[in-house]
Amino acid sequence: MPIEAETILDARGLKCPLPVLKAEKRLAELPPGATLVILATDPVAKIDIPLFCMQQGHQCRQEDEAGAMRFVITKG
Repeated sequence: MPIEAETILDARGLKCPLPVLKAEKRLAELPPGATLVILATDPVAKIDIPLFCMQQGHQCRQEDEAGAMRFVITKG
């Protein structure tokens, strides 16, 4: 089984709720089990993105990246 490449959504510079709305749209296009990486700079994303993932049944891991937050989401 081939390893799927990560899909990256660059939401740096976008304010709430745009990172979550863009993530929702992108996740709808991906099959279950796919990985979406979101880069965000809005401090509210630290709350909004994990909450969205929990409500939708996706796994979410947050990492720090230079100048941005990096959210690694596995679609449920």
